[in-house]
Amino acid sequence: MTEAIYAQRRDKLRGLMRERGLDALLISRDANRFYLSGFELHDTQLNESSGRLVITGDGRDVLATDARFAVAAARLWESDRIFIYKDEAGDIARLLRNCGSRIGIESRGVSLAFARALGGAGGLFLQAADGLVERLRAIKNTEEIAALSSSFALNHKVLGWLEQSLAEKGFAPGINERCLAWAIERFFRENGASELAFPVIAAAGVNAALPHAVPGDDKLGENNLLLVDIGCRVNDYCSDQTRTFWIGEKSGRAYARFARVHALVYEAQQAALAMMRPGVTGREVYGAARAVFEKAGVADAFTHGLGHGVGLETHEAPSLNSRNERPLESGMVVTVEPGLYYPDWGGVRLEYTVLVEEDGIRVL
Repeated sequence: MTEAIYAQRRDKLRGLMRERGLDALLISRDANRFYLSGFELHDTQLNESSGRLVITGDGRDVLATDARFAVAAARLWESDRIFIYKDEAGDIARLLRNCGSRIGIESRGVSLAFARALGGAGGLFLQAADGLVERLRAIKNTEEIAALSSSFALNHKVLGWLEQSLAEKGFAPGINERCLAWAIERFFRENGASELAFPVIAAAGVNAALPHAVPGDDKLGENNLLLVDIGCRVNDYCSDQTRTFWIGEKSGRAYARFARVHALVYEAQQAALAMMRPGVTGREVYGAARAVFEKAGVADAFTHGLGHGVGLETHEAPSLNSRNERPLESGMVVTVEPGLYYPDWGGVRLEYTVLVEEDGIRVL
């Protein structure tokens, strides 16, 4: 992205700030900071931050970080708008007092200790202002859609390689989930991914009943199911896809049960996809999928929302669930991933990610 794009995003955010009567907005979530400035150094430790961004009403925005990242910041940001802090909360409070009195903070992106220290510095009226940047991020522009398309193209390549390898028994006999997960990660890295979007989920047999299963030492079994949920990061943007495979002969009672569950999940997914277009709410899309399961008497086995946005993060706005009344808009990118889970048997989940367009959707 160019500096002009980052500047346009900050100007749009200023419009939302004026609606809330904010003099400044302190950006603490790293994905939001990157979206608005291009400055990204992963905040890998829960007890520290590599920087914050102050968006001001008058356009004199400031990138705040500590001395470790001063050189990295200078490569992206004008030097007179870089603020180096030592006592993070105290120094940022001093900075904010020069930006006005009504300050918005991302309350879900800061610790209670930081918020208390900021408020205790005095002279500031702080208010929660969560979701403002996320409203902007939910609508992807042309450059973002191109980056997402590249990320999903690689994801599909990996899934194609995996399906062929499983069919041809290309993995070592008795490979376990953990080794399979590493093989998938290595394929991603060797074919253009900068990193994973999230740790690989590879769940065999009954482990597939855990929507976010952690790969372990359980081995892939013959005549059994395998759920794989994978995603990567290409050109800064994430992908996310889930498939559930059958390993072995496609006959017998065991396969027949898998086929029935898989067919129901597919039907629910198709019902949701068929109604997705601008103006339809996340709640309505979720309801279309759930109605399929309710009709079949298996809705209790559908234990999570239907989908979530994908972009700089794997999970972002919008959500497809029973509570979301926000209408879909052109430019949104969202997963559609119904699933059925049975602790004594396993689970099946199918996940497509789609781009909402003016006249419907396009599967990425």
